Amino acid sequence: MAAEQMADGQQDGMLPHPRPLDAIDQDILKILQSDGRASIRSVAERVHVSRANAYARINRLVEDGVIRGFSARVDHERAGHGTSAYVTLKIVQNTWRTVREQLRQLPGASHIALVGGDFDVLLMVHTPDNRALRELVLTRLQAIPEVLSTRTLLVFEEEDLEPT
Repeated sequence: MAAEQMADGQQDGMLPHPRPLDAIDQDILKILQSDGRASIRSVAERVHVSRANAYARINRLVEDGVIRGFSARVDHERAGHGTSAYVTLKIVQNTWRTVREQLRQLPGASHIALVGGDFDVLLMVHTPDNRALRELVLTRLQAIPEVLSTRTLLVFEEEDLEPT
């Protein structure tokens, strides 16, 4: 086991079990979900703890894998990806990991989920236009040997939900 894994309590690439979150941790998460650029100082002031305490709590949330990263919420249409779709896939049994790795490489893929029900995988994609979406589905997705079938659900309008 690597030294950094031992220090973090990680084994085989697994994150350690997260510690319980108290009300302050929950408040920090809400603040950072609504504004990932919030300064440590402003977070500390809003949850009524010292900057050092806020910094330590945020670091712990990152180390425990509760916070997976910080990113910008993008308006895909304004960013040149005016066509969005959910694509459902039926795949060969026990090929999820292989398929997931191939889906991660697709341009415009933004969310991948293994699900139960009438299909196996739900994929969200953003493409510049319908022609690019058609190319992605008919050429790229259907060329994956483990993909048995696809169904495309065109998104007419979407909205990211803000934390309350």
